[in-house]
Amino acid sequence: MAFIRKVKTASGATAVQIAQKAKGRIVKLSHIGSAHTEEELSILLTLARQRLAGNQLELIPETKPSLRVEIKRSFSGLLWNTLREQYTKLGFHQIEDDVFESLCIVRIVEPVSKLDSLRVLEDLGVERFDRNKLYRSLIKAGEQNYRKVISQSCFEHAQGLGLSLVLYDVTTHYFEVQKEDTYRKPGMSKERRLEPQIIIGLLVDRNGFPLGLHSFEGNKAETKTILPVIEAFQAQHGLSKITVVADAAMLSASNLAALTKAGYTYVVGSRLHKVPYDIAEFQKTGTLSDQQIVVSHQEGYRVIYQYRAKRAALDLRNIEKQVAKANKVINGKAPASKTKFLSIISKNKQLNQKLIDKAHALAGVKGYVSNLNIPDEEVIAYYHQLFQVEAAFRMAKSDLKARPVYHRKRDAIEAHLTIVLAALAISRKIEIQTKISIKQFVKLLRPIRSGIVTINGNEVLAEPELPPAVRALLKKLNPGH
Repeated sequence: MAFIRKVKTASGATAVQIAQKAKGRIVKLSHIGSAHTEEELSILLTLARQRLAGNQLELIPETKPSLRVEIKRSFSGLLWNTLREQYTKLGFHQIEDDVFESLCIVRIVEPVSKLDSLRVLEDLGVERFDRNKLYRSLIKAGEQNYRKVISQSCFEHAQGLGLSLVLYDVTTHYFEVQKEDTYRKPGMSKERRLEPQIIIGLLVDRNGFPLGLHSFEGNKAETKTILPVIEAFQAQHGLSKITVVADAAMLSASNLAALTKAGYTYVVGSRLHKVPYDIAEFQKTGTLSDQQIVVSHQEGYRVIYQYRAKRAALDLRNIEKQVAKANKVINGKAPASKTKFLSIISKNKQLNQKLIDKAHALAGVKGYVSNLNIPDEEVIAYYHQLFQVEAAFRMAKSDLKARPVYHRKRDAIEAHLTIVLAALAISRKIEIQTKISIKQFVKLLRPIRSGIVTINGNEVLAEPELPPAVRALLKKLNPGH
């Protein structure tokens, strides 16, 4: 049995639905639309009666006016409203800049140039605004320090989840220009590019949720980026009792001393340039077993070495490949090039056996430096959380296309990176709550279209019917509703 019913919504509108009953219970609902006026309600009821009648002939036909329904336009209103809601929940609305908010959301939906953002916004149902507002918003982002507001909101969100561990890493963004300047400079590139670049330092929590982003000149050493970032983080939030995790590229005696002096505990990867004394002593009398730990205590910190059989197997395969490559060069089957285990003395080419032996001795061994007073296994587990920073960088570079292709001045580049930081925070929040990637989230919601429908010349907003999977997804973002 099917019938038409009217339901009052939370916004005060009247929803018109077709309900189907079986054994006294409603088993299916079809949403026709929501009316805000008596005229809209009359139109929706007419539509509902027409759909309910279907192709069946009525017993006593009513005299009805001809009904003309046209779609004026459609848009991805659900996606827009959902992302705006997350923007607000993170506290970014404090900035009070609708253009900046729009640019952050576009960066998630379809990361394009600032001008092309106008096209994406139109598809999301946002009223088109003047392009000059885009540029004014970028200027305001720098002048009014939007990034500080974004970082503070991110910190408050992460602190609510329990913040005791921060992870730090760097990446590089190159520019397709030939001439360097005081900011964009050639340096050690993560992407193995020769063009001028900048360095990005990113701080995240153990879930990969961003806490702060800083940029540096392209030729700055990685070891010299961590302290400015941590010090700025400490100054802004007044923190001291927190653990910093970073990879081996950040390891230097001055960095560790400065972190200790500031009251931080740390876990940093250790670069193994030679076989550690403790490992060498152990290998004289025995063989390392899988996941075995050897500890070396130093003044103020300890170095933890762990052997893993799986890592050793990979290392040994790579050693064999490098030796084979060196032998090809020695035998004249490959041109001389930079080869790891090859020694060239005058015109003689030979294997560097000493280096090969060292590589075999270090196969499967990884080092960790820490001043934390916790079990060795926990220190190692903390370090392995660094994959969260790598995941955040991958998202920023691929899904959000963070590289500032269309900007050349530092102020504009910094404003662009602030947009990326906000977009990254929204994306990670959604991923953490829904357990799906932001790319998949957008793919699911964007095709669900709202529409403006004209019925006999009257405009009516037609809301989409949500698939059960999408309803379940949205419930994860709003568990209380």
